Amino acid sequence: MPRSIATTRTVDLAGLLDFVRDRHSFVLVTTRGDGRPQVSPVSGGVDDRGRLVISTYPGRAKAVNAERDPAVSVCVLSDDFGGAWVQVDGDAEVLHMPEAEDALVDYYRCIAGEHPDWDEYRAAMRVQGKSLIRITPTRWGPVATGGFPADVAARLDG
Repeated sequence: MPRSIATTRTVDLAGLLDFVRDRHSFVLVTTRGDGRPQVSPVSGGVDDRGRLVISTYPGRAKAVNAERDPAVSVCVLSDDFGGAWVQVDGDAEVLHMPEAEDALVDYYRCIAGEHPDWDEYRAAMRVQGKSLIRITPTRWGPVATGGFPADVAARLDG
């Protein structure tokens, strides 16, 4: 049986955003007050200005941590867990209502397309008191897949 070979593909910012746009499973890493990482599985997207966007609530650890220390990392996963992924490091800003309202509309559009009733959606966001985390990418790793290094797979298959 052929072995899965690990791959890496270096991409520029446009290539990164193209990769991320089709994927909405993120793992957000922020820093707790004691310096240890805080990890949150989240849904996310890419807004029209190339920022990664994540919807949340004001009191959640990810929002509190990102406001205190905006240096965050995101692991963007493919729907297939064994599929390609990329780590993105960036600077976060947290928006709360009412400033977050228009940005939450943009968030919805990049995740799910058009809403059947934007007035209803906006009202729900206000009632829920939602917030939005926007992350401007500052560096990123290659788009990668897991598996054996090619030299190891060759030895195993040989």
